[in-house]
Amino acid sequence: MLGVNIGIDLGTTSVVVYVEGKGLILSEPTAVAYNTESGKLIAIGKKAKKMQGKNPSSIRVVLPMSEGVISDFSATRHIVSYFVKRICGNMVFKPNLLVCLPATVTGLEKRTLLDLAITSGAGRACLIEEPLAAALGAGVEIDKPKGTMVVDIGGGTTDIAVITLGSVAISKTVRVAGNAWDESIIRYLRNEKALIVGSTTAEMVKNTIGCAYLHCKQDKMIIKGKDYVSGLPKSAKIAADETYLAMRENLEHICSGIISVLESTPPELAGDLMESGIILTGGGALLRGIDSLIADKTGVKTHIAEDPLTCVVRGMGRALSDYKYLERCGFYYKTAEEVKGYKE
Repeated sequence: MLGVNIGIDLGTTSVVVYVEGKGLILSEPTAVAYNTESGKLIAIGKKAKKMQGKNPSSIRVVLPMSEGVISDFSATRHIVSYFVKRICGNMVFKPNLLVCLPATVTGLEKRTLLDLAITSGAGRACLIEEPLAAALGAGVEIDKPKGTMVVDIGGGTTDIAVITLGSVAISKTVRVAGNAWDESIIRYLRNEKALIVGSTTAEMVKNTIGCAYLHCKQDKMIIKGKDYVSGLPKSAKIAADETYLAMRENLEHICSGIISVLESTPPELAGDLMESGIILTGGGALLRGIDSLIADKTGVKTHIAEDPLTCVVRGMGRALSDYKYLERCGFYYKTAEEVKGYKE
């Protein structure tokens, strides 16, 4: 196909872009800032994210992805268009865009993503399910007649899928992931420490001392916010065990989702999973002890993929290198005319 091949992982918290021949070229927060009076676009990505929580009334910061799906089409299109133009510049041929989507999305959501890709400047657009891309990035030969379970823990959703013969046999999307963990830490600090903090501080706590089990290494840290009662600046100490207590309900929800998929898996594939185990990808896989927790709850060996943060985009890179491979797995590039008449 003519035109540069681009893969975009359009996540709830970040946008990661892969260009064939160049590799992973950028990773930016999924955020846009507008002037509230004129509606003019002010910033995209890191610059917009830095404004969040600190913006005056004249600036509106939008996070256009919610739980893995588009909640603000216009803002999402601005993000994708910006990155496509940044990559392609004045190229003659329009790029071919491969976009990731959660494992369990509706036909309308698929159509929305295809529309988004085409209106953002793509000549052809193709969708690929996130667990498949994650499995490819983790080095799994997905077109073999062997079952593999991938659990991709992102910012807004956790995608759980059993993959065999180049397609998803069974899948489930749990609307609990990294952002929900942050919110749990915010609630815990407010209720137990009378301390109000923002999402940025909660994410820092999770990444620094967060853990998925009790009695882990007792790291502690001092965090700053404001007093829940007086509203004055305040600091408090939080320990690693407390992050588990804060996130416990959400962690159990993810484990329940995995168990639900395992229970629905046919016997022959289930036998394969006992051999291949569960592969964890996504930023949530970096939470300390998450692999041990899932192994204990399911009885299936669990391991974290190499560089789990970039598994999805590296998988897209493998797919982009051979678009016929995508067709063998049931994924096809569509032009603007084909998108207009697209039906699931």
